[in-house]
Amino acid sequence: MIHFLSQPWPWYVTGPLLGLMVPILLFVGNKQFGISSSFRHLCAALLPVRASYFKYSWREESWNLFLVGGIIIGATVAALFLAGTSAPPVSSAARSLFASWGIQHVTGLVPVALYGTASLLSAKSLLALAAGGFFVGFGTRYANGCTAGHAIMGLSLLSPASLVATVGFFGGGLVVSNFVVPLLMAA
Repeated sequence: MIHFLSQPWPWYVTGPLLGLMVPILLFVGNKQFGISSSFRHLCAALLPVRASYFKYSWREESWNLFLVGGIIIGATVAALFLAGTSAPPVSSAARSLFASWGIQHVTGLVPVALYGTASLLSAKSLLALAAGGFFVGFGTRYANGCTAGHAIMGLSLLSPASLVATVGFFGGGLVVSNFVVPLLMAA
């Protein structure tokens, strides 16, 4: 059993399992799946902020905080007991792409030149992380949800806004990974 759990599962198993979250949440508790709202619930519960955005009955949504807690606990169990810290091998196409950017050393799925301890402490990396964090946070709030909420829950509910948001999320990712990252790597 442990061997079964310690190996990566194929997409055709994990995809439907994740997809089953939608009807289970809807039928059992009339809840919608999404992760980004949990940060709002946490802020509403812990911070004495007077902003109207945080004034609501967050306790009604506390199940979401338990979902996030379960994700953290599951990741911890996987990392400590199921060799969850090892990554699958990087494809030769990805290695070629990294090499074209001048990155030769890749540990797991992470290029050390981009995410190694020494490079993360540079002003350029800290600025890029801050800008990226701002854009992700702003985009998630502006779109009223994250990729999980829109792509999994919103699309299953046939929401046109979720379709636009999902296309925007993935289109933005393609643009950044194909045009912005190579420009940053050249600088």
